[in-house]
Amino acid sequence: MQIIEYFSCDDREKYLKQIEECEWEPAKFLAKLLRENGLQELLGGWCKLFMLTEGDKLISFISFSARDDIANSALTPWLGFFHISPEYRGNGYGEKLINYVCAYTQQSGYNAVYISTNHIGLYEKFGFTFQGIENDVHGNP
Repeated sequence: MQIIEYFSCDDREKYLKQIEECEWEPAKFLAKLLRENGLQELLGGWCKLFMLTEGDKLISFISFSARDDIANSALTPWLGFFHISPEYRGNGYGEKLINYVCAYTQQSGYNAVYISTNHIGLYEKFGFTFQGIENDVHGNP
């Protein structure tokens, strides 16, 4: 298994097709943004998409970006679009990818990284702490 960055890899089309085929609806939105070159703009001007792969198979992916769907623009950077293929869940692959991106966050000079989620208890097992409820860009908590 290896972790690669989407925008730096030579096989973007292969991985984009796998993202499009995901059963998870936000992955389809992500694929649309990637096809239309709109991801960078949506997520604050810069974004990386890290992917955990095994051979040609996409196992998991997560974005690392300047912003997410939270209106408070003082908070940065963000993790988003986190997905693990159902057949690989429960094996620690998500933790491996999150740990990699958290290390990358520190290497990039940030002391914290944020996640916007409605999943209670999911990210706490990876060492994240609940910071509070913020409004999203549409004004919803």
